[in-house]
Amino acid sequence: MNNPLLENTTLPQFSKIKAEHIETAIDTLLAEARQTIVQHLQASQHYSWENLIEPIELIEDKLNKAWSPISHMNAVVNTDALRDAHNACLPKLSEYSTEMGQNQKLFKAYQTILESDQYATLEISQQKIINNALRDFRLSGIDLSAEKQLRYKQINQQLSALSSKYDENLLDATTAWRKLIADQDLLAGLPDDALALAKQTAKSQNQNGWLITLQTPSYLAIMTYADNRELRKELYTAFSTRASDQGPGKGQWDNSQVMEQILALRHEKATLLGFNNYAELSLFTKMAEKAEDVTGFLENLADKSWRHARKDLAELKSFAKEQYGIHNLQAWDIAYFSEKMRQHFYQLSQQQVKEYFPVTSVIPGLFSVVERLYGLNITEITDFDSWHPDVRFFQIDDENNQLRGQFFLDLYARDKKRGGAWMDDCVGRHKSAGNIQTPVAYLSCNFTPPAGNDPALLTHDEVLTLFHEFGHGLQHILTQVDHLGVSGINGVEWDAVELPSQFMENWCWEKEALTLISGHYQTGEALPDDLFQKMMDAKNFQAGMLMVRQLEFSLFDFRIHQQYDPKKGGQVYKTLNQIREQVAVVQPPEFNRFAHSFAHIFAGGYGAGYYSYKWAEVLSSDAFSLFEEKGIFNQTVGKAFLHSILEKGGSQDAMQLFVDFRGREPEIDALLRHTGIAT
Repeated sequence: MNNPLLENTTLPQFSKIKAEHIETAIDTLLAEARQTIVQHLQASQHYSWENLIEPIELIEDKLNKAWSPISHMNAVVNTDALRDAHNACLPKLSEYSTEMGQNQKLFKAYQTILESDQYATLEISQQKIINNALRDFRLSGIDLSAEKQLRYKQINQQLSALSSKYDENLLDATTAWRKLIADQDLLAGLPDDALALAKQTAKSQNQNGWLITLQTPSYLAIMTYADNRELRKELYTAFSTRASDQGPGKGQWDNSQVMEQILALRHEKATLLGFNNYAELSLFTKMAEKAEDVTGFLENLADKSWRHARKDLAELKSFAKEQYGIHNLQAWDIAYFSEKMRQHFYQLSQQQVKEYFPVTSVIPGLFSVVERLYGLNITEITDFDSWHPDVRFFQIDDENNQLRGQFFLDLYARDKKRGGAWMDDCVGRHKSAGNIQTPVAYLSCNFTPPAGNDPALLTHDEVLTLFHEFGHGLQHILTQVDHLGVSGINGVEWDAVELPSQFMENWCWEKEALTLISGHYQTGEALPDDLFQKMMDAKNFQAGMLMVRQLEFSLFDFRIHQQYDPKKGGQVYKTLNQIREQVAVVQPPEFNRFAHSFAHIFAGGYGAGYYSYKWAEVLSSDAFSLFEEKGIFNQTVGKAFLHSILEKGGSQDAMQLFVDFRGREPEIDALLRHTGIAT
């Protein structure tokens, strides 16, 4: 049987990949990787970059290029067969990773290279890879007894399976809930495009009427615009109890025990390695040096934001009471009356704004922004293999017509696609025998798909999301580091990895950039000055509430990992309620089960690291302030950011790279100014 995962193609052959190919390919490649490592360890006693590290990088790149389309398809076109094959490989990959991390001979070989004369002659990026590897050997239990190493291996395998189970429960719970509405009057208040989407969704299921779901575009439209308060409550209840012991799907895809097991295993893993808790283990590879740095940073932001947030909520409650007679504002009312309030005080309708951000303007406009900043040229490629008809494919060349990389763009929400937005690594950059493997990225979002003959219209928040993910993509694609371990986003400290993404969001608020990315979807008319001014006036609308909400998430994540006690268990909601009492201004209803769908920390890479969003926002705001001083399209500053940050990947410490660009360490002032919370 020809296996597309084992063929040496430049890009994955998505249309040919079947579930039955997956386990065979991964077994083959794992065996090849093991054999390669054994051969190179036996071939010489004088280890070097060329005879050991580079061959390992190449064979593991081959493995990663096969696993990448598997894990990606599992996230964007999930099926039972694909899921089963994907999950069957997780323990095998975990076992291989642990096996390599606990390989004493390999560890000593790396140590030998570090202590050799060759080390001083290596590039900085190569030295960084060696130092990172020696650090990671420790974090893989290289110093543990055989018994403890076995337990470490078991923990990693269990954690891998549990994270996947958490994600699956959330996807299944989200997909399962839907409501068919036969009477359009029940959807009063919804804009035409939201009604068209609901009608189109029903038709796709061979039903008459309007079908609403928990997919992001459908859910947000109801919560923001539906006049029917009971309908909003019904959706809020279903959404906020997904994969939990509450709500309409009560117990069916319950993540309660999954979370408990994840927290317990993470804590056990940390203590095995000599840390007091998982938060300490998490920080070992990050910019922040100790737990007090993180909690102090978050609590300082909370202190500066809390009064602002209380004022935001008081104004919203007063508005709902005075304008609509609502005396008891509930969680399912917040988005609805916030939109009404925005329209009332700023004469700004999100729906009106959407009309000026058709995807047909936003995408080329985004490309124009980065072309002006960095001297790039982005062109679309129409002949490529894809996992879905909505997907588009592009390549990026620099000003010297040198190919820098490519990316897939998958913008729209659909069934069997994981929620949220993300960038992921399809192919990483490396140089071998004079040949450069150019990087390829996946960019995935969950925007409202086009309805009828009109293009998809993006909210301004969705424009921000697109710019955010593209920032991640640029760091992956534009890297000039030749060694996989630290090229692109590889090796970047996790609390600095959001710097390029949040940095890109700033251009969505600049008039000069907005003229490039906007234009009325029917007439092409430029974004009017008065509408732009209303957007700017409302930019920091409820900024205090938004800030403390993110701080709530960050502190909750950090504390459940830092304060975990095996005798008491995870205490997930006890901890969350304590954090809410400390920083939150909106208290959700008792049945809310937010943690059961907090995939960032239970199924993603943000466990004890969600604070990274705010940490990196300080970096990104401060970095952008230099553009504010010199001009937002100043190519000298743009090239400096390109060369100091985007091209360097994880080849040097993030703080050093920031200082190289900014000339000093980051300061918090720009973040407080940009969010309207400046003291």
